[in-house]
Parts: sequence; C-alpha cells; structure tokens
Amino acid sequence: MKTHIPSKAEILNWISENPARTAKRDIARAFGIKGAARIDLKRILKELETEGHLRKRKKTYREPDKLPPVAMLKVEGPDADGDLFAYPVDWQGEGAAPRVLMLEKPDTPALAKGARILARLQEVEGEDYAYNGVLIRQIGSNPQRILGIYRRGHEGGRIVPVEKGSDKEWNVPAGATLDAKDGELVEAERTGPKSRMGLPSARIVDRLGDPTAPKAVSLIAIHQHGIPDAFPDGVVAEADAAKPAPLDGREDLRDMPLITIDPHDARDHDDACFAHVDSDAENPGGHIVWVAIADVAHYVTPGSELDREARKRGNSSYFPDRVVPMLPDRLSGDLCSLHEGVDRACIAVRMQLDAEGNKISHRFTRALMKSHASLNYQEVQQAMDGNPNDRCAELLTRVLEPLYAAWHATLKARDTRQPLELDLPERKIVLDEDGKVKSVAFAERLDAHKLIEEFMVLANVAAAEELITRKQDLLFRVHEEPNKEKLDALRETAQASGLTLAKGQVLKTAHLNRLLNQAQDTDHAELINISTLRSMTQAYYGPDNFGHFGLALRSYAHFTSPIRRYADLLVHRALISGHKWEGAADKFDGMSPFDEENLRETGTQISETERRSMTAERDTTDRYLAAFLSERVGNELEGKISGIARFGAFVRLEETGADALVPVATIGQEYFHFDADDQSLTGDNSGLRLGIGQAVTVRLAEAIPVTGGLVVELLALNGQPLPRGRGGRGSRSFSRKRSGKKPKSKSGKTPGTAPARKKARKVVRKRKK
Repeated sequence: MKTHIPSKAEILNWISENPARTAKRDIARAFGIKGAARIDLKRILKELETEGHLRKRKKTYREPDKLPPVAMLKVEGPDADGDLFAYPVDWQGEGAAPRVLMLEKPDTPALAKGARILARLQEVEGEDYAYNGVLIRQIGSNPQRILGIYRRGHEGGRIVPVEKGSDKEWNVPAGATLDAKDGELVEAERTGPKSRMGLPSARIVDRLGDPTAPKAVSLIAIHQHGIPDAFPDGVVAEADAAKPAPLDGREDLRDMPLITIDPHDARDHDDACFAHVDSDAENPGGHIVWVAIADVAHYVTPGSELDREARKRGNSSYFPDRVVPMLPDRLSGDLCSLHEGVDRACIAVRMQLDAEGNKISHRFTRALMKSHASLNYQEVQQAMDGNPNDRCAELLTRVLEPLYAAWHATLKARDTRQPLELDLPERKIVLDEDGKVKSVAFAERLDAHKLIEEFMVLANVAAAEELITRKQDLLFRVHEEPNKEKLDALRETAQASGLTLAKGQVLKTAHLNRLLNQAQDTDHAELINISTLRSMTQAYYGPDNFGHFGLALRSYAHFTSPIRRYADLLVHRALISGHKWEGAADKFDGMSPFDEENLRETGTQISETERRSMTAERDTTDRYLAAFLSERVGNELEGKISGIARFGAFVRLEETGADALVPVATIGQEYFHFDADDQSLTGDNSGLRLGIGQAVTVRLAEAIPVTGGLVVELLALNGQPLPRGRGGRGSRSFSRKRSGKKPKSKSGKTPGTAPARKKARKVVRKRKK
C-alpha cells in the first residue's frame, strides 16, 4: 500500500494545531510516513521553508513570525497600568518583536526589569499584545552587553566595539538588527553561542544614533557602564509632588548672610557658608564658621521611590556636556538647591575655631535659610584681589573678608595636620555651542576653591564626630594607608630619582609631603606626584572607622553633598535620628531599620557606583581629547612618560594632559626588557631605557574619537634624538620581563643571539613583501 504524502496545507494546519510538536519525526509520525517516503516529506518541508511559510529552527519547523510554545523572554517592566510585559530574546521574524503579557500566579516571584525568563506562551487575538505568558523559571544573570558601531552585511551584520583595546566583533543575524543603519552607534546583548563565522551572536536592543555626533561622546560612556540616565515614572511623580519645607520646628537662619560659591556653570547649589569673628572672650582671635547644606532628607524619605532610585544610582555623574543626576531636577535643581533669595530647608553646623584654626566646638541644627548671593569662584577671587564687581562689592566687608580671615586661620591647623599635598592639575574640557571641543585647559586653582574645600572638610569632620558621640551608625569615608608593596615601589622610584623617603617608621602624610617638596621644581616632580598617587589605596564608604589617611584625619564622613551622594543623605538621616529632630507629621526622614541593617551592603554598593562614574567620566574625557586631537595627526607634541607596560609606554601630552600609547613594536628592531619593579623598558642592543617621568617628543600617529585611543611615535627622549638598535625604526620589537633567563624563540634558539636576530630580520622582510 502506497504511503499517503500530505499536502502543504495539511502540514501547515497540523503544525498550527500542534505547535509543541514540530520536529520532522513528529510530523512523519502524525501522517504515518515511513521509509523512503520521508524523503518526500523533507522535500515538502524544504519548499515550505523556501516559500516563507515555515522557519527551520535546528531540527524543528515552525511558522515564521510566531513564537514557540516555550520561549526565552526578557522582562521590559510594567506599563502605566501595572501590567508586566516581556519580549522574546531571540526574535527571528519580520518586524518588531511581539509583546508578551505575563500572567501572575500564586507564589510567582517578582520579576525585575531586564530579567531573563523561560515562559510558557499562549497566542491571543484582539489585543495590543500577541501572547500571554506564564513563568517557568528565571534564567539567571543579565546577558553580556556591548556598545559598538553596526556594520550591515548581506544577512544581518556585525558590531565593532567602541571599547578601547577590544577588537572582538559580534555577529548580528537578520531579524535582530532593530533596523539599525550602517555606521550607527548601537547597544546589543549576547543571545547565544558563536555563529558560523566564529563570532558571538547578538541582538541589537537600542539604537543610539550617529557615533560622531558630539552628544554621543558621553552617551557612549553612560550606556557602556550601565549608568541609569532616565528616571522611572513613579520617581518623577514623587519628586513633582514635593512641596517646599515649612519653618515648623526649624531654626530660622534667613537673616544670616549665608552665600554659595560654586563654579560659574554650576547646575546646583547644595552648600552655603558664612563666618564672623568669635565674640567669646575666652577664644581671642577665634572665628565662627557656619556651613549650611540642603536638607535632602526632608524630601527623600526611607523606602520611597525616590530613595530606592537614589540608592541604586549612588551618586550623580558629571560629564562635559551633561549631568546624570542622582535625584530628579525638581529636587536637584529646585527644592534642594540653595538658590539666591529663596527660602530653603537645610541642616547647618556652627563651628567654633580658635586663633590657630583648630575646631574647638560645633553645633548642628535643622533650619530654614535664604541664600543672600550665588557667587562663582572667579568673581570672589577677583574681589579679594582688589577688583570686585557690583555684587561682590556689597558683600566684601560683611561676608567675603570674614570668610577669608577664618580660612587663613584654618591654614595654620592644616600645616600642623599635614594632609597629602599632591600637585596634579585637573583638566577642563570646554565645549562650543555645537558640543564640539573648543579648548582643553587645566583648571585654575584659586584661593576661593581652597576656602570652600577647607570649610567642607571641617563640616564633614564635625558630622563624623557628632554621630560617634551620639552612638549613631553611619558610613565613614575611609582612606587606608598604602600597603607595604606599593610603599616599597614608591621608595625605589624616589631613590632612582636621587630622593629619599623615610623608612623604618610609621608612615605619615608628612613624610610623603617631604618627598613631594624635594621633587618640586625638578625634572622628577611629575614622576614623584604620579608615583605617590599610584601608591595610594582607593577611598571607600564603610561602617568601620579606619580614618582618612590622605586628609590625615581620624574620623571623616561625607555630609556636604546629599544632592549628589547617597552617603551624605545617610549621614543627614543619622543626624536627624541622633538629634531626634521631628520631621513632617506624615513621613519619617531619619535613619530607618533598613538603613541600619544594610549599612555595610549600601557602603559597598555606592563605592562601586562611585568607581563606575569615575571610569565613565574618564572614558568620556579620553574620547573628547581624541576628537580634539584627531585633526592634528602627524604633528609633533611634547610630553612625559606617565606609565610603562610590557607592550609599550604611556605618554602624558603636555598641552592637553591626554594619555597616548607608544607601542613597543614601533621603537626599534631589538628586544626590550620589561622591568615591572623598576617600571622601565630597556633595549637589548641600544641600551635605550624608558622610564616614568622622562621628557619625550612624539609624533601623533593615530587618534580614534569613538574609543578615545591615541597612538604616538617616539622621536626624542630627554631632548636627544632617539637612539636605535640594529635595523632601525619600523621593524618589529619584542619585550620580555626580566627574570634572569632568556626566553626561547620559536626556533628554540635564545633571542639576542646572532642566528636568532638574523631569522627575525628574514621574517620582517618576508612580511613587508
């Protein structure tokens, strides 16, 4: 009896009714197809696939533009009505991926936005979504993500990463491109194993536009480092509903001439200060300094949407063209910003200083203030230098001169305390109206800057001491002393420069300052400053008080910037709890049980978000500098070696402060010994030694704005033309770590011998041909 071969329509009807059984063997079994007749079935399935009626997925056939009964999804979060939606991770159909409404079942765990899940699906009709989904299980951690430039191909395309030093491309199959254009900046996530091209597979999840556009520079860093740059609707709604704090229960400081002093382009004003001579007869020559800080805790209460989002962000992130704030603008730019002439809630500290600038007492209060002027550093400095503008002239005698008098007194206490005095100028990138780099300069350090910094340090110390006295839990700002290995490396660098760093005694910042003073105005100044900075440990937030080594302080906490740092907000809450200040009747704004129980975890988290922001800000600066220098490729530039690695030397360019790489392969045809302890590269034949701090002349060979990479060619060292090993520039160079043994070449002969060098030259000549 001849086997019945089903028609295409029969096969399609059966597959639509049995979406869970679409393997070829299931179809054959359903229609009783055996033996040689399977060849005819395979032919029909192939025709259906070619005609677009079916899509083959490994060994299974299904209708295109439809999801299988069980699929991997990614949660996109609830909509305005609170319904939770998801979309398929690996959508191969045409058009936008279908949405899936996740149905809630008893004991179903909460699903966070971005979570990857396995779900059972059921198709629906007549809705603005295509499927209902029921959770089977969560898949685990978030997938690997990449930011890069999309390059379109015949079927899909590929992504070239923008991350500096990364050359691994990702393959994007057709249907996963999100209609991205060739050359567009995109964000993608990994979806599976390597493709047949040997590249990992990915799907584009976001299109970010032209990568050469000025606004893309900081946007790349924001997306690359996962910094949240949009507030959820609930957070914005909570901020928009906030009202100005009333005077009830607060000390009235509105008549006190508190002023803010900030950069001229400051986006918020979170601290104000005022000083006057102490009238206490027992404190001759003393001063009273007031520091008032915006009362953010009044608006951001424990457990609120604002609080959860602020804790997640940890801090604000600052870029040359934008700020990604910790709090929505209604708070950061309005209610919690100490604008001139407006009543604002604050927490203030009154500090009594003696004639030598030592703090002898302090008192905290919850108050209402009114800023009498919003000034910038430059105009304040000009006023004190004898050229006041109209605004500063009115405040000169009554406000500015007393502030400077109190600050001069603190300098005496500072000299005794001896905090670390590094001289590493900060770069400032100036953009034009179109967002392009107009100029790069080093930020000016004025006395006005130092005055505000010193008063903020005093206020932070007072907050830490107050909370210790009141036995309140808090997050300290901790900076531990350098470890022995880093200190030994710094000592060796100093000795190689003809300088000395005391040994055999408890290290103090005064010892490091003595070393820095020795190096001042010498050729080794930059080397010693950089080496000292690198010997330092990284500061962090924690509930254990290990002191602040760099500032030479026993107890230190961040209190002065709760608008942009979550740690400061927790210190404010601890002060509220410790003083038992009463907030509004309908909300609690002191330290909550959650704050106290999770203090260590919160400290770890916000220390990580702080590092994330610093890295993103540094990457953005590198990209802006590369864009600025891209028009000067081929120019000769001056700089100093700032770092040594096995693969080359890093040069800090004098004009811009940008860091560029001199690849070791471009220096000459000889082996280079890499000495990690001495931080040097030494040529085998020429004896050329590259070390940190040496002055160099280089030629800019490459500037890549998208990655921020700069490559330079070394021309002169310490004013002398570069000596060459045998063969001259342009040949391949080698490096090895000094170990006492010479490594073997591929021929088995020892590098450095004549036969080995001869063979290396043959290899180079062959490659050139």
